[in-house]
Amino acid sequence: MNRLIAAALAAAMAAPAVAAAQTPPATIGERYIPAPWWMREPVIASIGQVRTQVPANRAGFSASFQSIDRTAADASRKAADQIRALSQALAAYGVDVVRVETTVSTRPLYDQYRDEGGVLRDNARADQIERYQADATISVTVRDTRVLERVYATVVASQPTSIGQVGFNLEPDNAVKTWLQGEAVKDAAARARAAASNAGASLGGVKVIDPTGRACETDVLAGWPAYGSGGLATDVDFQPAFVPPSAPPPPPSPVARQRGAPSEEQIESARLALQPPLRELTDQACVVYGLN
Repeated sequence: MNRLIAAALAAAMAAPAVAAAQTPPATIGERYIPAPWWMREPVIASIGQVRTQVPANRAGFSASFQSIDRTAADASRKAADQIRALSQALAAYGVDVVRVETTVSTRPLYDQYRDEGGVLRDNARADQIERYQADATISVTVRDTRVLERVYATVVASQPTSIGQVGFNLEPDNAVKTWLQGEAVKDAAARARAAASNAGASLGGVKVIDPTGRACETDVLAGWPAYGSGGLATDVDFQPAFVPPSAPPPPPSPVARQRGAPSEEQIESARLALQPPLRELTDQACVVYGLN
């Protein structure tokens, strides 16, 4: 019985401690603010902020082929025939290089008449349908921009009814993210080293490395936790040694050209310069050093 009573008292005493541990360490504006553990001795907290420009690695555009016929089935079939050979030619690059989506939509074209005011209007009755218009749309996503010019020229050489503007975007891979995070840590170290030297001190051992940078945004003097904006970012050149330059992938192996597919001469004559634009990437890191 005594053991049960002691266990109950211990649990009751531990409950407030758990609740207290879950509450914020301080309220902004309090007179006395508890400092983080790594501020019990002289330290310097340095935020590394870097930015770079990387060429966009994704491109996309769409093109439409239009066909008009007496029936919806005939119009759809002719529109689909126009993009069948083109979609197969682009799909030959592989889904890792070029991704193709095709859709076909059909709408009726009604007989037109002029009302008493001379305004040209369409009949909206099913028995007044004159023809059907089918639009076959091909949406292209280029995941390797080294083949963008040839892919775009292939679509242009197919003589679509309309073709959209090429759009670019950047989806950084893991190698770029890792490299930029490393540059942020290097920048934090360089800033800390320069600040300590200018203040007549030297850096000690590393106490905290925070890839998110939030640890360095703790403002003890203003009331912790309080977060503010950092300084200006350091520009770094995107030249990671582990990404060697490589030649663009070759075009798909030539196959028997289907009806409607552009020839090699038509593709080459339609080529245009399409250079991916630069996109900005930023990152930051926090490194806390002791001071000697």
